Amino acid sequence: MIERVVIIGGGMAGARACINLRANDYQGHITLISEEALLPYDRPPLSKASILEENVPEPIWLLEPDIVASLKVEAKLGIAVTKIDRSAKQVILADGSVVQYDKLLIATGAKPRSLGPHALTLRNHNDMLELRSRFKPGKSIVIIGGGFIGLELASSAAKLGSKVMVIEAQPRILMRGVPEPISMIIHDRHVTAGVEMLTGTAIEAINEHSVRLKQGREIAADTIIAGIGASPNVQLAQETGLTIENGIACNSQMQTSDPDIYAAGDCASFTHDKLGGRRFRLEAWRSAQEQAATAVANILGATKAHVSVPWFWSDQYELGLQIAGMADMGPRVVERRLAENALILFHLAEDGTLMGASGIGPGNAIARDIKLAEMMITKSMKPAPEALADPMVQLKILQKG
Repeated sequence: MIERVVIIGGGMAGARACINLRANDYQGHITLISEEALLPYDRPPLSKASILEENVPEPIWLLEPDIVASLKVEAKLGIAVTKIDRSAKQVILADGSVVQYDKLLIATGAKPRSLGPHALTLRNHNDMLELRSRFKPGKSIVIIGGGFIGLELASSAAKLGSKVMVIEAQPRILMRGVPEPISMIIHDRHVTAGVEMLTGTAIEAINEHSVRLKQGREIAADTIIAGIGASPNVQLAQETGLTIENGIACNSQMQTSDPDIYAAGDCASFTHDKLGGRRFRLEAWRSAQEQAATAVANILGATKAHVSVPWFWSDQYELGLQIAGMADMGPRVVERRLAENALILFHLAEDGTLMGASGIGPGNAIARDIKLAEMMITKSMKPAPEALADPMVQLKILQKG
């Protein structure tokens, strides 16, 4: 009988696990442990809406105090877990206290990769407040890394009147994130906003108020930001002997190498039965929600495989970007051009199966079509390429098969 579930991590996956446990009629004890001294809050707005607010922003709470009380969750905040004793089924905290568990969910997220003491990073609410205080008219902001977080921060800083430069070592921005036609639309939009974009450019040194490029150029900066991605927080899991493979290695049920320990969110990798058994680690808001739901179902006795189609979004100025499925599993690309700055790319496997869709456009212009594409990916459909390419052919009709 499961009487005690312990959740380590106060992000989206941890919050959703608390909610899903009660929604699935679990009556036992729930303990949520977070090293951050705040209840779980939404992190995607940190680089966008929160940093742009006119007044000092409050966190966008995922669990407010009254909800925590109604869910009967014991929240231990502002304290780190130092050890997991698997044999005794205990979690040991930094103050020496011990929490017993029957089932454990690790949802420790990921941490930004560092470029040393002179480059700031964004991970939590306090980081956002610090960056927000620096994004002022006329201030020079240098962002190292042309990935999603770096570009979202560049967009926010430019909107607030800062002089912004993005330095990317790869030949183009979003090299691993999106296909080139979409990355070029985003690149051009940043240039239009006054952001200086340096691609294929390597860094030699970062000083307190300057960045030196390998070709010798010295770039002065009031603020330097590292936006070179994140690495999964696996130290605790590793020290307790769990298998690590690009994150805490889980099977398709989000179960780790210890049958009583599960993982979800940015810290976890898992096998996807509907995508060829391939192992994934997804740093995405919705994925964390869905993985937590899968983990909770199996903690409570189900044998549910996690088969949700991966989905990701980003805002760049007025442009909305969405990706469903896995573009790299579809070598054949079909373009649906909706307008000069709006398009969807469909990624087909060799046998014609739709494996992914990547889209960009003003506001939510492509949102409905990406959702329909996601449904087709779920059904392993093989839509006619000529129909996908024709914007006059409604995807809703194709989705019905």
